[in-house]
Amino acid sequence: MGKRLTISSLAFFISVVPIVSGSRAAKSAPMLLRDGFAVTGVDGRLVIHDGNEANPKFSFDRWSFELDSDLSDGRGLVKAGASLELLPSSALEKMIADANNRTGTSYRLGGRVTRYRAKNFIYPTYFLPLTKTKKPLSSTSQKSPQQETRPTINEPNDVLTIPKELIEKLPDRKKGTDYRKRQEGKAIKTKLAEGGRAGKPGLKQDFILVDRTALFRDMSEGAEGGWREVSFVLDALGRTEAKISLRLLPCQALEQAQHEQSAEPDALRFKIAGIVTTYKGKQYLLLQRATRVYSHGNFPG
Repeated sequence: MGKRLTISSLAFFISVVPIVSGSRAAKSAPMLLRDGFAVTGVDGRLVIHDGNEANPKFSFDRWSFELDSDLSDGRGLVKAGASLELLPSSALEKMIADANNRTGTSYRLGGRVTRYRAKNFIYPTYFLPLTKTKKPLSSTSQKSPQQETRPTINEPNDVLTIPKELIEKLPDRKKGTDYRKRQEGKAIKTKLAEGGRAGKPGLKQDFILVDRTALFRDMSEGAEGGWREVSFVLDALGRTEAKISLRLLPCQALEQAQHEQSAEPDALRFKIAGIVTTYKGKQYLLLQRATRVYSHGNFPG
């Protein structure tokens, strides 16, 4: 009887301990946001990454966004005060340039959340600078009843008169308006604005890459932050064209492609689709889809 009690108690202990430890691990695990979650406008502060000085390999090129409020997708949650690393993009380059020209670093950020190796990132697409304004002080002085002016109500049959101040601001019809000159002035201003934009660096628009075949190159060797060493080289399929290499941004599609590549000794071909952006003269790809292409030995790796 005693042996049966001992065996049953041991079995109960073995079955309960994994459940308790699993629940503790689930509580301690971070509540990550899902990959592809759209951020429509969250307030926060642009901060430079603490590891830039410790790791000069990144060339002082890591930026984070400190949240002013909680960010949730309905399941995952990032608490206020937490920082999410910002991915390279044309919007981030503009954001950094704007922060260098103003005293504050508070912004309203829009973009897309990515998930890679149990960590969330934000791919910025637009931002709005935020500034604190002082509320005007309400005057406590009260007007005396004698100073209060009562509106004068005219009779319905009175002639409608226009105040002299408004008459002086009205354009003189006798002189007329030269609409052609006005349109020419607008056209000149538009050309100057376009010329000014063309001369500024980092203002290239993002574009979508669809159904291109590319070779997978992974030089990260599993290191932390190794996504910076992963790229896709667009395949010319025998044509004499310059090879274009796109650095890959961390996301679930990249993680899946790395998993497939890890099982093969040679570089794999994928048919890819994603968003191409430019950051400090280098092109990056936010991968949306990567489907393995089987060449059956027709195209050597």
